[in-house]
Amino acid sequence: MTSVSAAHLRRGSKPAVPAVVWAAIAGGWALALAADLSGRAEALHHDALIEDGLPLWGALALFLVAWQAMVAAMMLPSSLPLIRLFAAASHRQPRPKVALLGFLGGYALVWTSFGTLAFLGDVGVHRAVEALPWLHEHRWLIVGGVLAVAGAFELSKLKDACLSTCRHPGPYLLAHYRRGASGAFHLGLGHGLFCLGCCWALMLVMLAVGVAVLWWMAALTALVVYEKAGRHGEQLRPVAGAVLLGLAALVFASGALHGAHYPGL
Repeated sequence: MTSVSAAHLRRGSKPAVPAVVWAAIAGGWALALAADLSGRAEALHHDALIEDGLPLWGALALFLVAWQAMVAAMMLPSSLPLIRLFAAASHRQPRPKVALLGFLGGYALVWTSFGTLAFLGDVGVHRAVEALPWLHEHRWLIVGGVLAVAGAFELSKLKDACLSTCRHPGPYLLAHYRRGASGAFHLGLGHGLFCLGCCWALMLVMLAVGVAVLWWMAALTALVVYEKAGRHGEQLRPVAGAVLLGLAALVFASGALHGAHYPGL
């Protein structure tokens, strides 16, 4: 039998989160904390990597190392409800640990692909800023634009649809669960796309701030986790959208009045 039943998920005690998941989350936060305390966080910022004279592939490789740590720290906590359900459904498989790795591998592929595209897009933005004097003098438009996009997306129907699937992972698991590493990989890949649909705009804000910036990581992680798992997460979404749009308006007003500049752009 390849599917999992609702009765199977309800049977027994509350499933535990596998230790490897807790280790990944703890490792991501430990690396961010170490980078912050050692003063090395700026070296992992995508702007520093782009401007450090490294070849593009080398800068991308270093960025993805930091990106993986940030995704583990920020995205895995918000996916714990589905991970628990998957652990409960798959623990009687012949090789449950292999299935779990396949499941997490699907998530990792989604977020690594997004991180790669975001980094390459940022390279394009840097080159445009260098090539266009007007844009160089109005770099605040980029920061304000990222905040405005994130705020508007918080209020969108697409965000609502993706968030609904993430807040209620049981039906998705019941519909898509298959035994084996391949089935687990496709389950993680598919649900990872919904996770990306929820959070891509907030992660762009994190990218604009810089990977391994501890306070921004903590604030955005709290927002992502509460939106997906908090009792009033759906009510928080419009509030978060309004705050992000308000910050965007402040950036636009400051830039228009004072010509504010933002380092790294």
